[in-house]
Amino acid sequence: MAYRMTFRGDKELMRKLNRMSKMKEAKAIVKDNTTQLQGKMMNNAIFTKGYSVGATKRSIAISFENGGLTGLVEPKTKYSPYLEFGTRYMSAQPFVGISFHQQVKTFYKDMHNLVK
Repeated sequence: MAYRMTFRGDKELMRKLNRMSKMKEAKAIVKDNTTQLQGKMMNNAIFTKGYSVGATKRSIAISFENGGLTGLVEPKTKYSPYLEFGTRYMSAQPFVGISFHQQVKTFYKDMHNLVK
C-alpha cells in the first residue's frame, strides 16, 4: 500500500536547486515533511473497530532514499491495507491516505517557497 507524490518536471527542479545551491535545504524539507507525515499517520492510526492492540501504529516506519530526496513512510503490518481500505466484513478505517493528503499540501508549499 503506497501513496506516491511525484513532481512533473523534476529534472528541471533538480537543476534549479543545484544552481541555487539549495539541495541541502530541499533535503531538509523532505526530512521534515516525511517526519511530520509519520506523526500524522501515527495520530490517525487509532482503530475503534475490531481488536486493535497498537501493532500497526507501532509499525509505521520511516526511511529515506535517493540521497535524502525521497522520504518513505509506511505501516509494516501485513494487514494494514485491510484497515485502510476495509474488507467485505469490516469497514475501512483510513489512516494512510488521510495523512498523506494533509501533508502533501504543506510539502508543496515548502518546496514552492524554496524555489521562489
